[in-house]
Amino acid sequence: MEQNKISGILSVILGLIFIIFPIFGTAAVSILVGISLIFLGIILILSGFTAINIVIGILAIIIGLIFVSNIAALSFLLGLQFYIIGIILILAGITGLISDTPISKIASVLIIILGIISFIFGGFSIGQPIFAAILIGVALIIEGIGLLLE
Repeated sequence: MEQNKISGILSVILGLIFIIFPIFGTAAVSILVGISLIFLGIILILSGFTAINIVIGILAIIIGLIFVSNIAALSFLLGLQFYIIGIILILAGITGLISDTPISKIASVLIIILGIISFIFGGFSIGQPIFAAILIGVALIIEGIGLLLE
């Protein structure tokens, strides 16, 4: 129980940071997605030396390096980030609904709704990276409140 309260408080604080400092939030998302893609590429290349694994692995590493190294140049890929965020939010919400974890069902439904909204924001985000940070901030605050209310 104590761990849920601490996680909820940290989630709310992190959500507020993302909303108050949206550029920091966008940079953090970009770097996390980049690092994830780099590791995915390395794992794909090392998991099997088939042509498709090597091609997808190299592409994942290249895109990951772009996300990590040049955040300002990624405005054209921000829509893609929104779609990735949307998929993650929807999957997290569905997981919260069907699992026996102590995550609030209302919070899970709200996370799914935010995932759908993320797809809508994808089109608007090409020149406005602030949308991603605000969406992540709101999702973290909702999840944190859900954890605190349990």
